Amino acid sequence: MRYNSLTPEEERIIVHKGTERPWSGIYLNHRATGIYTCKRCDAPLFRSQDKFDSHCGWPSFDAEIAGAVTRIPDPDGQRTEIQCARCGAHLGHVFEGEGFTSRNVRHCVNSIALNFTPAATAYSQTATAVFAAGCFWGVEHHFRQLPGVLRTTVGYTGGHLDNPTYDRVCDGTSGHKEAVEVIFNPLQVSYETLVKLFFEIHDFTQTDGQGPDLGEQYRSYIFYADEVQRDIAAQLIRYLEARQYRVATRLEPASVFWPAETYHQDYYAKTGKRPYCHLRRSIF
Repeated sequence: MRYNSLTPEEERIIVHKGTERPWSGIYLNHRATGIYTCKRCDAPLFRSQDKFDSHCGWPSFDAEIAGAVTRIPDPDGQRTEIQCARCGAHLGHVFEGEGFTSRNVRHCVNSIALNFTPAATAYSQTATAVFAAGCFWGVEHHFRQLPGVLRTTVGYTGGHLDNPTYDRVCDGTSGHKEAVEVIFNPLQVSYETLVKLFFEIHDFTQTDGQGPDLGEQYRSYIFYADEVQRDIAAQLIRYLEARQYRVATRLEPASVFWPAETYHQDYYAKTGKRPYCHLRRSIF
């Protein structure tokens, strides 16, 4: 793994588990909208909407990006350290039961362990996500109802044939998966929320398809657009695996997305029917 260069003071805190002086950090009273990332490896760690003022002298967050932070009991048994799940950088400590917010959690973080990417830089007004989770009718049905999703398109991706048809995808000769392209506003809904919904609407442990729909075209995939999407998806997979799920979902870089035939688009909205193998359940 490539690490960013650190100053001696950054190394003292991030590598050797030091603590910056209270009230001295640049992000203590920081109010901008965006993403806080690990200074050592650039992994996304915290969102600005989860930051709050605890009057403790260090930046406080009542949630982390799922799977981004690892908890490790201190040797003295009195506190719990938090580290970057990707590179092991020391971030600070986490406390529960203090009642500051409804989540009842406080991640107390050293500013010096963080970088910040403003929303205007991190996101455009729209972004694209692509998911495959079995029959694309049911997948689209759930995503199109999520606030912040602007448009959905069902189609085919991940194969080797140009302009694939439904018949060629179904007979397994094109290599494509039935997928849904989701256009969303990142300032209204996070990519993490989309990935969580993806996992909650299908059986991501099934290896040969989805429900009664079997074959390569129905398998579980996340097609990521960039390293940020890849890392968020990978962190959520690690989160599920740590809870003993055998995750069959595969991560692949996004490739050409071919819209499916018109009659497949918004299928359940047009027919009034309900998905037969996509039911949402809470797992996060």
